[in-house]
Amino acid sequence: MARRPAGPAEDRPKTKKIGALRGLAPFIAPYRGLALASLLALIATASISLILPLAVRRVVDGFQKGAALLDQYFGAALLIAGLLALGTGLRYYLVTRFGERVVADIRKAVFERVISMSPAFFERILTGEIISRITTDTTLILSVIGSSVSVALRNVLILIGGMVMLLVTSAKLTGLVLLVVPVVVVPIVVLGRRLRVLGRENQDWIANSSGAASESLLAAQTVQAFTHEAITRERFSQVTEQAFQSAKKRIGTRAVMTVIVIFLVFAGVVGVLWVGARDVREGLMSVGELVQFVIYAVMVAGSVGALSEIWSELQRAAGATERLVELLQTEDSVKDPAHPVPLPMPAKGAIQFEDVSFHYPSRPETSALDHVDLEIAPGETVALVGPSGAGKTTVIQLIQRFWDPETGRVMIDGYDLRDMARHDFRQAIALVPQDPVVFAASARENIRFGRPDASDREVEEAARAAHAYDFLQALPDGFDTYVGERGVMLSGGQKQRIAIARAILRDAPILLLDEATSALDAASEREVQAAVEQLARTRTTVIVAHRLATVKKADRIVVFDEGRIVAQGTHDSLVAEGGLYAELARLQFTDGA
Repeated sequence: MARRPAGPAEDRPKTKKIGALRGLAPFIAPYRGLALASLLALIATASISLILPLAVRRVVDGFQKGAALLDQYFGAALLIAGLLALGTGLRYYLVTRFGERVVADIRKAVFERVISMSPAFFERILTGEIISRITTDTTLILSVIGSSVSVALRNVLILIGGMVMLLVTSAKLTGLVLLVVPVVVVPIVVLGRRLRVLGRENQDWIANSSGAASESLLAAQTVQAFTHEAITRERFSQVTEQAFQSAKKRIGTRAVMTVIVIFLVFAGVVGVLWVGARDVREGLMSVGELVQFVIYAVMVAGSVGALSEIWSELQRAAGATERLVELLQTEDSVKDPAHPVPLPMPAKGAIQFEDVSFHYPSRPETSALDHVDLEIAPGETVALVGPSGAGKTTVIQLIQRFWDPETGRVMIDGYDLRDMARHDFRQAIALVPQDPVVFAASARENIRFGRPDASDREVEEAARAAHAYDFLQALPDGFDTYVGERGVMLSGGQKQRIAIARAILRDAPILLLDEATSALDAASEREVQAAVEQLARTRTTVIVAHRLATVKKADRIVVFDEGRIVAQGTHDSLVAEGGLYAELARLQFTDGA
């Protein structure tokens, strides 16, 4: 089971200010034109909104004038309303499109960053948490860019413009309104800080919940086989309940802030209108002016209330942005050099380990490889054998540079892997892993994964070579049959043969086989072994195997124990020599071969 990430209250940094949203700047910059058009549409609609109360005042005060003039006032009000509707629709289109474009770029950038990270990264964070950040956090950001920021700017413009128009309409009443502002701002600032902390904590718990669900669902059969459903449900329930409790705190705090702000704002408005009504009775202002002031006061009050709600949304988005920026800025322990050396193509396939030592970060006290020296000539077939944990698979991992050795060098054709771009030298490698990966696609596309430009005929020839052709043709739609998530429609042996076909199709000069026939029955293993032997004649092949029967014909067998090479030679010479290999052979071969 993957190590669960730290909880929200532990070592995760908290968002302290809204400035974290500056992390979105690189994604917004390419679309300045669209952002400017959105801003202009926003300014236009806000300006039209501020003109509308003037039209209403004209209508109210024009009731006692001629009918023709009254008709003109109503016509002007209708025109303003039409322009407002048109501008609002345009603003919505531009802003929403802008938000969707930016968030799509963020999702792509995060995925592109994460998909190339070395295994050390995935030891620290659950896959489900990454998915939560790509989905939940970016949805928050979309809400802000595609809605909240637009609404906030519009309300800021209406607040400023409305205050100006209030002052023009009645300086006396405006002075009373301004007395209410500080009273409203205080709870926004105080409770806003609390909301910021709770918002970040809530998002962390949601990510933990997603991580727990993803981990358990991917291992659903194992969970069921060990009757672990109740415990797994309880663990997920606890994390989800923590997320709910965190959300409840955030919602409660925001609700309290909303109640306080709205009450204070409208209580202030009522008080101001009471004074205004008395001024109308005393003839100090017209009914139309009071109506105009009322509309502007409601607009200003609504803007303040909306801004108080949007502020908490911005704070949540700031936390989401911070988490996404963390992923984008995470330093990988394995990096490509600034100026990579190209691997000459076609590669010869020579592999060399020169005094290599390595410890896995999760097991620093155990040496996975201890001062290993190993040379594999181009075209040679070398088998790595030994007890579990002896270091065999680590050799396969280091050849692909999923990790870097702590000491020594790993080289292909005389070039240190650290001096080359990983993408370049990995093109010279084909892998059949111990746990074959089958994607949720057709069987044909799973094999073509080895070489995307391969023709259907080449795919089918690779399947024949891997002895997968017959069972694939027998599927309901043949090679085009959808095999389900992680290949659930296939047996273990069938998935392994698809993985072998994929490696055959890749046709790389270096072939890595990590327990490639472990899931096959005896008959299938003999067939696949024959295919592998044919394939190995023209390329460098490294085979990791526990079954010694699969490596008896290797050019050389290298015996590992506790991270060291303890013997190497042919099957016969190692059996004659005695030692660990001879003991393993005695246990596996009943005929004592």
